[in-house]
Amino acid sequence: QVQLVESGGGLVQAGGSLRLSCAASGRTFSSYTMAWFRQDPGKQREFVAAIKWSVGSTYYSDSVKGRFTISRDNAKNTVSLQMNSLKPEDTAIYYCAVDMSNIFTRRPESYDYWGQGTQVTVSS
Repeated sequence: QVQLVESGGGLVQAGGSLRLSCAASGRTFSSYTMAWFRQDPGKQREFVAAIKWSVGSTYYSDSVKGRFTISRDNAKNTVSLQMNSLKPEDTAIYYCAVDMSNIFTRRPESYDYWGQGTQVTVSS
């Protein structure tokens, strides 16, 4: 079993920055993929960024590429999402997720464990 706990959400003005963190516990992480998704009420859950735990390869959606950076801390079993140049359309609940297969996918249904989510609100 894996537990994921997100932190770092909040309210920020457009153009500002936030850093989200996701602390993972319950299993030793080696060949997994960790990702961030986001969801607005009434909309589908959207892929934001992912990182392959073992090799550090990163993947981004076109909407956040160049503004967001995903990183990992192997010693702390933590994945972070640095969000810069935030826009009102980035407003959503952000979720951390783990795919145990280590095959990168943007499909949320492929991810096995999810955190509870953290709210990010960007005001214009």
